Amino acid sequence: MPVFAYRGLSPAGQSVAGVIDADSPRTARGKLREQGIFPTELAEEDRALNTRSWREMLPSFGGRIPPTELALMTRQLSSLLGAGVQLTEALGALAGQSNRPVAKRMLSQVRERVREGTSLADALAAHPQTFSDLYIGMVRAGEAAGALEAVLDRLAEYSERQSEFVAKVRGALTYPFIMMGVGLAIMGFLVSYVVPQVATIFQQQHAVLPEMTKILIGISTFLTTYWILLLLIIVGVIAGIVGGLSTAAGRRLYDTMILRVPFLGTTIIRVICARFARTLATLLSSGVQLLPALTAVKRVVTNGLLADAVENSRESIREGHGMGHTLEQSHMFPPLLIEMIKVGERSGELERMLERVADNYEREVETSLRQMTTLIEPMMTLVMAGLILFMMLAVLLPIFQLNQLMQ
Repeated sequence: MPVFAYRGLSPAGQSVAGVIDADSPRTARGKLREQGIFPTELAEEDRALNTRSWREMLPSFGGRIPPTELALMTRQLSSLLGAGVQLTEALGALAGQSNRPVAKRMLSQVRERVREGTSLADALAAHPQTFSDLYIGMVRAGEAAGALEAVLDRLAEYSERQSEFVAKVRGALTYPFIMMGVGLAIMGFLVSYVVPQVATIFQQQHAVLPEMTKILIGISTFLTTYWILLLLIIVGVIAGIVGGLSTAAGRRLYDTMILRVPFLGTTIIRVICARFARTLATLLSSGVQLLPALTAVKRVVTNGLLADAVENSRESIREGHGMGHTLEQSHMFPPLLIEMIKVGERSGELERMLERVADNYEREVETSLRQMTTLIEPMMTLVMAGLILFMMLAVLLPIFQLNQLMQ
């Protein structure tokens, strides 16, 4: 259905603006008059976007709402509902204060659907690029239980924790990757440009070159001569990897191999277990039943082997077995998670046990990443220093020899 952006006057004579779903401009004007709004400007949303300035368009670059902004939006909606504001009015207030055109349009569309009698969960489901199945499922459970405010508050807390966790992981890995990229760029420049210039000087002098210099010149000659072939090989390898990962067998092979990598595999398991426990605890505490919760949680388990274990446990639970016992049979999840789930099932406090184990794994991941970066940084520094020392010796030794001959 087309979306129309409008400006108009409210019954109190105040200027208002927003968007509305309608089949045609005439229908849109009729809907606005039913709401007591007298439209002064009306344009289809796509055309309205084209008339905005680049300053207004810049925040919407990419067409997505960042997770941090979505968490803030969820927190604000929960606060407005807690203050007694009606849902449609709260959505309108959020749309009015948003400076991101994508968010403004999305909130206005959700508000229109809710005004027409659609549930909030169904209205959010029309925007899958913004709201995950987990988000929609929790909102649906909150509406069914009459606790939408509490569910939104838990969702906001969950989103904030996940954003903070992802930011820590990215922050820990950013510096080593930047350092590696800069080092490779410098080495590439020296090998492809500086070394050939120096090699030309040596050849003109007919000097006897040390083995280190011959090796360096050979590498430089190979790279500068066959760089197109090397580029094609790299592109082919990347395309092959991407193609292989797009198949079920290739993805399963990758998931199996990545978990067997020392240190990295353990860290990945901890990351997945933290997300699994945090998400499941949030869903259960929001009133979602265990089986539907496991269906939603399966989507946040990115490793296929662990996702299969979750699916198998779901089928086993349907047959009457406990979740801790079924997850233990997979031999994929660590003992701490299994024991905490068993304790939670026996004590009736599964949500609290899952929260504790999620906190524990998040701390372990943070510690592991800190240790990894502490090891990687000096190792990369030593490797780069060794390469630079090799190049310096390979270039300077022949220069010293020429200097001695000239004397």
